[in-house]
Amino acid sequence: MAKATTTVSDDRAVIEGRPAEHGKGGPAKAPKWVDDRVGLSKIAKFGLRKVFPDHWSFLLGEIALYSFVVLLLTGVFLTIWFKPSMAEITYDGSYQLMKGIAISEAFASTLDISFDIRGGLLIRQIHHWAALLFVASATVHMLRVFFTGAFRKPREVNWLIGVGLLGLSLLAGFSGYSLPDDLLSGTGLRFADGLIRSIPIIGTWAEFFVFGGEYPGNLIISRLYMVHILLIPGLLLGLIAAHLALLVYHKHTQYPGPGRTDNNVVGYPLFPVYAAKAGGFFFIVFGTLVLFGGLFQINPIWLYGPYDPAKVTAGSQPDWYMGFAEGAVRLMPPLESVIGSTTWTWSVLIPGVGGLGIMFTLLALWPFVESWLTGDNREHHILDRPRNAPTRTALGVAGMTAYAMMWIGGANDIIATRFGLSLNDITIFLRIMVFAGPVIAFLVTRRLCLSLQRADRERALHGSESGQIIMTPEGRFYEDHVPLSKDEQFTLTQHIQYPVLEEDASTTEDGLPKKREVSGLHAKLSAWYLGKEIQKPSREEFEGADHHGDEDEDSALDSSDEKPSIEH
Repeated sequence: MAKATTTVSDDRAVIEGRPAEHGKGGPAKAPKWVDDRVGLSKIAKFGLRKVFPDHWSFLLGEIALYSFVVLLLTGVFLTIWFKPSMAEITYDGSYQLMKGIAISEAFASTLDISFDIRGGLLIRQIHHWAALLFVASATVHMLRVFFTGAFRKPREVNWLIGVGLLGLSLLAGFSGYSLPDDLLSGTGLRFADGLIRSIPIIGTWAEFFVFGGEYPGNLIISRLYMVHILLIPGLLLGLIAAHLALLVYHKHTQYPGPGRTDNNVVGYPLFPVYAAKAGGFFFIVFGTLVLFGGLFQINPIWLYGPYDPAKVTAGSQPDWYMGFAEGAVRLMPPLESVIGSTTWTWSVLIPGVGGLGIMFTLLALWPFVESWLTGDNREHHILDRPRNAPTRTALGVAGMTAYAMMWIGGANDIIATRFGLSLNDITIFLRIMVFAGPVIAFLVTRRLCLSLQRADRERALHGSESGQIIMTPEGRFYEDHVPLSKDEQFTLTQHIQYPVLEEDASTTEDGLPKKREVSGLHAKLSAWYLGKEIQKPSREEFEGADHHGDEDEDSALDSSDEKPSIEH
């Protein structure tokens, strides 16, 4: 405790001053000085002892976070050397094959980074690989959240933030690979220009607004540069911070298991266990990206050449995360209308603009749709096993199948040339499968989930198969089962099974009309969503199975004094 700088004498009513002590602070008291003014100890005490569950699937979100950190670090380096200008200059750099060619400053500065700046090509390729990994890990992370039901109350807002992060990551990737102003990225910009112009009424105006005139204009690179290094990273940082804050506030979800409830978290504290693991995993991700950047060439713009609106690179493909949008446009049959003095190109508007809008709208609305179908409004902190939500899992696989068909459609020309197939036959096949494939995937997946539920039910009641065939003296054969522990039985049967919603009466007992909470359509959809689940064993069934097992064992032993033989 600090000493007082003044004292009061007992025999006089005056205050005697004395000089304050100096020179006794030093570096050792710096943490206390900061803590007295900021309160870091309280924050550290709460944050460092926060418990997080341990499961490999939780690393998917960490991969996305660490990839974003790598993107920021490498992006700062690239920002120093890149020139976001479409002004035309004569190239005079190290790449001999382009000397004397008129190219834009953006393309020339990208060549300089690749050939003249020490370590520039490595950093540029690390940046590109990190962008691909960021979108891939964020996508798989969202799939994990969807299939395990981690979007349910109270995490609907965090799910919406995740949908926003996914959309921004696509925009960040698209704006980034468009910056070098090479022939491949220019072809991608031409595709985006087509999407914008397909919007009815305002399409042409929107194109002139974005490109600063008729495509390609002279401003799009500088505008994309501003969006790529300022606007989107700022939004991503804000949403990631909100995402992590809500994760800490709601506590982390966990998989079902013994001792795990909606009121606790079983795992390791942030410090020192989780911090050490997270730090090590960051360097694994970073090292992997450096390895990829050093060993695997990506986006060699010097092979494509500068952008020319009159040219298109043969076999040009966007980065993988935009392939489904291009595939949807390629698979759509030609369809357009002339209304008044304008042409409405439905074959671009419906699959391109409409497809993207429908996908993100369905993703954003799903938590509320499922809550409406099940009538569930309770908080959930224990995750679902995908098999225990068969319709949700089947819908997710159906969506993935539709995505895969469109994604393959984005490379129909490459598939045709590499495998010697007809481009028209591939396109027609994919047009059929983009509708039939999801239906088949839905039926097969739900059937598999229900079969797994039945297997879990049998295993919980009768134990696990031992692999040993028992022959009784009467010649009867049966497979011996190993009984499960109470913890294993709890894990298999802890999930909640919702009752199917029933239709409300439209009138009161007095015959007066009343507002219906569950309509006929609502009840039918609830029955479709919930009605196929296999009921988990009840307490009576567990007791009956135990009693039946004891009787079988006693009868087998009492039927003969001979020891039964075992066949493997």
